[in-house]
Amino acid sequence: MARKTTAQVLRENKDSGKGSLVGYFPAGYPSVEASIEAAVAMCENGVDVLELGVPYSDPVMDGPVIQAATLTALEQGFKLKQIFDVVRGVTERVDTPVLVMTYWNPVLQYGVDRFAADLAAAGGAGLITPDLIPDEANLWLTASDAHNLDRVFLAAPTSTETRFETAAKLSRGFVYAVSTMGITGARAELDALAQKVVGGVRKADPAQLTCVGIGISTAEQVAEVNGYADGAIVGSAFVKAYAEGGIEALKAEVQALASNLAR
Repeated sequence: MARKTTAQVLRENKDSGKGSLVGYFPAGYPSVEASIEAAVAMCENGVDVLELGVPYSDPVMDGPVIQAATLTALEQGFKLKQIFDVVRGVTERVDTPVLVMTYWNPVLQYGVDRFAADLAAAGGAGLITPDLIPDEANLWLTASDAHNLDRVFLAAPTSTETRFETAAKLSRGFVYAVSTMGITGARAELDALAQKVVGGVRKADPAQLTCVGIGISTAEQVAEVNGYADGAIVGSAFVKAYAEGGIEALKAEVQALASNLAR
């Protein structure tokens, strides 16, 4: 099926006056097949761009909800190569862009070009690499260009002007603006520093797209973020809903968080 790029989806939503919701779910949780069903349900109920997380034994940036889910996936025997099965299982059923979020070491171990080729073959849109900085990403820059994949780098409240410039210049799809310093997880109030990060990226490259993540857990926050950024990224709230109430609770949570986006 025809698949729009991540940037196309975000831009078209923005141009039409609608915000965007980027939703995260861990691959392999609670099983490979179950994670495919959960991801498809998210795409069918309001998620504009999907993030599939690769379970990792040392998830330094993930909060307790996501850590528990990825630990379950690993205990069930999830192997890195299965990420391509999950991506393919989703992209065969929906046309939502599917990004894989992964720490960099597993990609290195797998082989950067091989990983890029297998991701593209599975219908994946690209990678979000939270612990890979653009300055050290030459292997990935080359592979992502060769296989026409998005590369989403992070920018944070502590980023320098130079880091904003490199993230804005080298990211494709969007720049992931980290709203707070620390691990992921729902917070009662979105940190105002998020606007500073978006501003830093826009100053570096007014044409670059920016989505804000970490700490977003309500429909009001999703709408608020879309007032100054190009999308809101939600993870823990979706994983928590699924953990507590299965796929029906997940669908309801996605619908609820997307409810303020339609204009």
